[in-house]
Amino acid sequence: MIQRGIASFGLDDGHCPPWLFERMVKLGREMVYVLIAEYGPDEFIARIADPVWFQSLGTVLAFDWNASGLTTILTAALKEAIRGHEREFGIAICGGKGKTSRKTPEEITAWGERMMISAPLAQNLVYNSKMSAKVDSALVQDGFDLYHHAFFFSRNGAWAVVQQGMNKDVRAARRYHWYSKNIKDLVDEPHSGISSAATLKTVLDLSAAKSDRTREISTALVQHGYASLMKDVQLLRKHSSRLSQMATVRIGGDGRESRQLTLLNLESREFSHHPVMHENFSKSKYLEKVLATVTDRRPDDYESLVAIQGVGAKTVRALALIGEVIYGAAPSYEDPARYSVAHGGKDATPYPVDRRTYDESIAMLAAAVRKTRLPDVDKRKAIARLV
Repeated sequence: MIQRGIASFGLDDGHCPPWLFERMVKLGREMVYVLIAEYGPDEFIARIADPVWFQSLGTVLAFDWNASGLTTILTAALKEAIRGHEREFGIAICGGKGKTSRKTPEEITAWGERMMISAPLAQNLVYNSKMSAKVDSALVQDGFDLYHHAFFFSRNGAWAVVQQGMNKDVRAARRYHWYSKNIKDLVDEPHSGISSAATLKTVLDLSAAKSDRTREISTALVQHGYASLMKDVQLLRKHSSRLSQMATVRIGGDGRESRQLTLLNLESREFSHHPVMHENFSKSKYLEKVLATVTDRRPDDYESLVAIQGVGAKTVRALALIGEVIYGAAPSYEDPARYSVAHGGKDATPYPVDRRTYDESIAMLAAAVRKTRLPDVDKRKAIARLV
């Protein structure tokens, strides 16, 4: 069972020395070999999606446990470790840091062919990769800019995403984990964990369950057509004016009027601390162009809306604010990263240590280390780093 967890790490500017990376690759290859032999490729993918286990694996491979570089270096080391053994192990690792992340779709397609994965399944994996990046850059508006995206998948179709963003203002990194078996909806609570060194007071989280009504209204707005939507945009641009009107929105895109929505009475005093007060709703030709595109497409649901090329953070934020300020559908403004430590604290701050999860992670990785073909001295050092 995958546990949700938070691991603390700050933003660091250092580089991994070549000698350390070589050792991480060597030990990583042995660890992957043993773990897949013992538990199978699908279980390995599941464990990668666990932020606590992922952090522990990086520690075993000798990287600083609390450094942001653990994510990028561990992913690169594992990718290099299985190079040439992908079909033997039954897994593939695609993407990485910076420009490498943009090659993820091509790498997934290439490995899908080599591993004899059906074309529809490979296309679905590419879609999931793109959507995970879209969600964490557009729907989770937490100020952390994504710079790393890695997609892990097995021959059987199990997949995990590990991506990371940085926030230079708070000097911290944040890692987002996804696991295919835990996801029922790509835009509704899709994460298996979000790791962060800092939590923020206000985060617009359109992937939260509390934002369900916002997602519903946003979809209805674009289904109703461009002219109607732009009237609402104009209302936001004049949000300080006193309004009291009625509007009907077609839900479902089938032409039937099934829900009546009442416009709120917009007065500056009502929203003196509302995010709309800080939003720039001056005329934006690009935003209007994107809204014209999505209204023309008339997506069936919110996921289809978000998947449209060109739809990003500003587009979904504009729709969310229309939904809240005009129709009263408030989204979640809670930071999805709750805590800043991996397993709790010994003094029960912010919560008691989750000993079971902690011990299970240590036991699995320690057992794998012992079964590797490494010299005994290297095994002892790896286990010492873990415990």
